[in-house]
Amino acid sequence: MRRRSISIATALAVVLSSAALVAGVAGPAAADSAKILPVKSVGDIVVDGVHRRVYVSDPTSGKIVVTDYAGTVKATLTGLSGVSGLALSADSGQLYAASKTGKRIVSVETGTYTQTASYPVGAAPEALEVVDGRIWFAHGTDFGSLDLSGAAPVVHLAQRGDVDFSGAFGMFLASDPAVPGVLVAGNGGELAVYDVTADGATLRVKGDMDTAVKQLDLTPDGTQVLTSWGDPEFGYGIGAYSTTDLAEQDEYAINAYPNAVRVAPDGSIAGGSDSTYDPDVHIYRPGNLKPLREYDFPATDPQYNADTLVSGALAWAPDSSRVFAVSVSGLGTYVLRALTDPTKELPTLKVAAPAKSDRAKKLTVTGRLTSKTSLPAGTTLRVTRTDIETPNGRALPSVKTKADGTFSFTNTPPVGGRVTYKVFYAGDATHAPVSGADAVEVSRRATALTLTNNGKLYAYGKDVTFTAHLGATYKNRTVSLYADPFGTDKPKRLLKTARVNSHGNLSATVDMTRDTNVTAVFAGDARYTSKTVKSTARAQARISTTVSKHYKTGKIGSTTYYYFHKNTDPVFTTTMNYYSGRKQRFQLEVYYQGSWYDSGSEYFALAGNGKSVVSLPAPGESGIRARVRSSYIDGASGDAVNSTTHGGWKYITFTN
Repeated sequence: MRRRSISIATALAVVLSSAALVAGVAGPAAADSAKILPVKSVGDIVVDGVHRRVYVSDPTSGKIVVTDYAGTVKATLTGLSGVSGLALSADSGQLYAASKTGKRIVSVETGTYTQTASYPVGAAPEALEVVDGRIWFAHGTDFGSLDLSGAAPVVHLAQRGDVDFSGAFGMFLASDPAVPGVLVAGNGGELAVYDVTADGATLRVKGDMDTAVKQLDLTPDGTQVLTSWGDPEFGYGIGAYSTTDLAEQDEYAINAYPNAVRVAPDGSIAGGSDSTYDPDVHIYRPGNLKPLREYDFPATDPQYNADTLVSGALAWAPDSSRVFAVSVSGLGTYVLRALTDPTKELPTLKVAAPAKSDRAKKLTVTGRLTSKTSLPAGTTLRVTRTDIETPNGRALPSVKTKADGTFSFTNTPPVGGRVTYKVFYAGDATHAPVSGADAVEVSRRATALTLTNNGKLYAYGKDVTFTAHLGATYKNRTVSLYADPFGTDKPKRLLKTARVNSHGNLSATVDMTRDTNVTAVFAGDARYTSKTVKSTARAQARISTTVSKHYKTGKIGSTTYYYFHKNTDPVFTTTMNYYSGRKQRFQLEVYYQGSWYDSGSEYFALAGNGKSVVSLPAPGESGIRARVRSSYIDGASGDAVNSTTHGGWKYITFTN
């Protein structure tokens, strides 16, 4: 063990030279859902309404991820190099996937996710559409077909005719099961409508459209082609073109950059946009150019802006009950979002309760139900009240709206604390369900709670009993006691949670090895407020010092001294309860002409076992008397987990 030293001879010289000065000195709802997709990219998305499955292709990873309607992954289909476009057979029995790198179309049985066939097509297929049982696929700036109706597959390439689908824009296809024999194709500034049969595609009409289109679709009545970009000259939106002559018609307005469009079997339109600060998905009723409903994606990665819609990543459930969308975050995290009740207006239900109220006093709650399409007077709304005694809610009498959608009701809260009134509108055929809520702070009486021993000082290791006293309450008579020792290495811990006794008391014992904060907590009840009280009790350090190298002990007067030869170095071993970085203060005083004089002090670090050894060099002369002590000084000894504690003086004298 390393020894440190202080010189008595030096200290004595200081004392003798300044004795006069020293003597005079005195010494601080089926709700929308969102699930992260295990993909690195998104090529296409289709929905199987028969099996209630969603298929998302990942070209980068060469796989297709299959989820249920809630976004839970059910299967992953791998080994599909460069997979992009997806399409379902009319009965949803087969999924067709375009493997661009493999120059083939793969067929997967949807009941078992088993690959049933792989058809080489002699080109790199991308977008897919199924029309009358035949699979049509885009390749480069052209398109072709795969006919599986005969004994052997039949492939037709180069079906675009004299339409100049040129440039760097992607090739898009569109069809609708309700419009047999019709296929729409487009890329960049060209758009064309074809009549298709087993013999190939016959051009019906061609024309120009706005550039930078991200997706196409065909309306179920066969009268319009919709594009995911309006006329930039007049504003962004979903462009609309007549299938008869491709004349441009009124567009569906979007205030950001359109990048997707899909039409539901009932004609409802979902438009998507690449918009960080505006809604991402926009729902329209057929012919109504203003959105019926809009969805705005939140941020999956909070340190980035809101998620944005992946281009073309929209798909309807066949029953129009949901729109599925894939968003991407600033960190490249892909999320499958199921947007519910998209074809219904989303009303607004506002509820207003008083900010404060007295318990057992009648209060009035008001509100208003509004929607784009007015709801009739007398619309029924359900009401619940949630409070401390009914955390799951208690049903109150229903309330009906007035002609302007306003409503009001009165209630007398029987308990105090935070009371929440929630109002529900169930929805109807054209309006989605909605709810609103507001809370009122209902008064409670103050609680009397005390805790003993605050500010008291105890010897190291003493078992100290702390007693909490709880005054009058309504029902809750439970108190929790916690101990939080000073220092970062010991966490706050629960001592006891229990009902107080018949005198209102609850006690727990703490082994006082450190300064400790003890808290008593009452959680409150329906009529009395919660309360926490704290007692800070102090604990001394444990200190002992042993002396060695003396040749005897004996008394001078009534004081015991350790006797040393004048040329022997005294050694003092101090033991203290250890804490990381702790030091002891070693103090020396010298006796001169009947008085003790402070000869200085020094801090010495404790070893891991809590020991510190200090050696005093021998003075080399006899007749000198001195005393030493070791102390823990709160804050100055390297930490502040104990209260200042002084060890006992050790008296020494030197002889020949």
